[in-house]
Amino acid sequence: MGAVSNLLDSKGRDVLTVSPDTSVREAVEKMEAISAGTALVMEGGEVAGIVAERDVIRKVVLQDRKVDEVKVKEIMSTDITSITQETSLDECMKLITEKRIRHLPVICSGNLCGIISIGDVVKYLIVEKDFKIKNLETYISGVM
Repeated sequence: MGAVSNLLDSKGRDVLTVSPDTSVREAVEKMEAISAGTALVMEGGEVAGIVAERDVIRKVVLQDRKVDEVKVKEIMSTDITSITQETSLDECMKLITEKRIRHLPVICSGNLCGIISIGDVVKYLIVEKDFKIKNLETYISGVM
């Protein structure tokens, strides 16, 4: 099973970030522009929280609050579970399942260097398994 570094090498290391004082509207517009469901909230060079579409629905829309007036810091989740590049994908799946979360920020030498989602992990594992299966089929058939 691969490590997070392999997954990041294949998917990229770009991360959408916003500040705590960003309006919810601006955060959602940034997410929409790149088809992202979340944005990491950065403060002083560190991950302060994460804001997801789900937060917007539950904490703004359903409470009849105005997206232009609410700040990200008012709705973000602050209990963040992060990982390193060396974390195994098995461990990522375990964290995602146990903590019932969908995204894991990746920290390298104290700095944010990527983010992975449950979808990223599943997609990578499927590709990895397909590759192994094809190699085994080639080995068994004797075709090189």
